[in-house]
Amino acid sequence: MKQAGHLNFLTHEEIKKHLRPGISTKQLDSIAHDFIIKNGGIPSCLGYEGFPASICISINDEVVHGIPSNRKIKNGDIVSIDFTVRLNGYESDAARTYIIGSVSKETEDLVKNTEKALYEGIKEVKPGARIGDISHAIETFAHAHGLSVVRELVGHGIGNNMHEGPDIPNYGEPKKGPLLKEGMVLAIEPMLNLGRREVCMLEDDWTIVTEDQSPSAHFEHTVAVTKDGYVILTGE
Repeated sequence: MKQAGHLNFLTHEEIKKHLRPGISTKQLDSIAHDFIIKNGGIPSCLGYEGFPASICISINDEVVHGIPSNRKIKNGDIVSIDFTVRLNGYESDAARTYIIGSVSKETEDLVKNTEKALYEGIKEVKPGARIGDISHAIETFAHAHGLSVVRELVGHGIGNNMHEGPDIPNYGEPKKGPLLKEGMVLAIEPMLNLGRREVCMLEDDWTIVTEDQSPSAHFEHTVAVTKDGYVILTGE
């Protein structure tokens, strides 16, 4: 899983090199697909429950599961990129949100604080903690910074399959939920909105957007529970 996570990290780094105004989301998808295959991995999103691409690219008010197309990225967009890489039978899942050019201070803070919320959640990971400790830490940080928490979408366990138990909501009560044990691997992924928390699905049956069309940000790491705490498998 560490190897799968490292390839996921390297793929994100490759995508980052090409992120600029004028490039299409389909071009980014192709770059990621080719990089994963070249390095011996499998882009798990491709064909997953019918998803037609190797990575999800969600822009501005799109929360998750945006389908790559001929749409071009432009100055002032925030772009969330989320995908799963399979290597040697194991999965790794990670997401990042990028600021393209200049955005409002509010939107910039949304992106920065969503990433910080992820790390607030990760700090709670250790044997003996509970899923609710992660959830509560993320929710508390989000609300302290004026952001709303999407409730319909959650993090998850991960291993031989992309989605495994337990679910990891980004809201909840401390000391509640499943107990964390050494060897568990979790995909922790806050999805936070600048406006209200409500979301809806577009007619493509994949793309989730904010109901009030406010910007949304998404960050995710695959994290293993170790004897003394945690290790981030999709980091450097």
